[in-house]
Amino acid sequence: MMYWIVFALFTTAETITDMLLSWFPFYFELKIAFVIWLLSPYTKGSSVLYRKFVHPTLSNKETEIDEYITQAKDRSYETMMRFGKRGLNIAATAAVTAATKGQGVLSEKLRSFSMQDLTLIQNEDELQLDGTDDTHTAATLPRTRKSLKVMTLV
Repeated sequence: MMYWIVFALFTTAETITDMLLSWFPFYFELKIAFVIWLLSPYTKGSSVLYRKFVHPTLSNKETEIDEYITQAKDRSYETMMRFGKRGLNIAATAAVTAATKGQGVLSEKLRSFSMQDLTLIQNEDELQLDGTDDTHTAATLPRTRKSLKVMTLV
């Protein structure tokens, strides 16, 4: 872990030094040598830097870091609650809008279906009275009368 913490700090510092010192002779070679020194198990460069600089700084600033983390946690909770409420409001508005628009379309569809069913039933009754329709059996007649009762209720 010491290596990765020191390497992360090196990477952060590297972005600034690359802009400022890239013109310096042997800059990139020195940078490679420094990374090898950090990695090497013989020199233990990362543990030396961690113990001399990073750990004492973190120990001195521990309470400030903890307070900052607590503040960030509280802010993130408040932000998530605010965005969550906003998202739920948008979803509820969209659902109500879709329901109101869909209700009109649904009622039109039901009305058109019911009118077609009634005209079909009237035509069937007229054909049956004339005796010209022999395609309907006795089993279909109760179903059409039942649908007529349902349609009159709607």
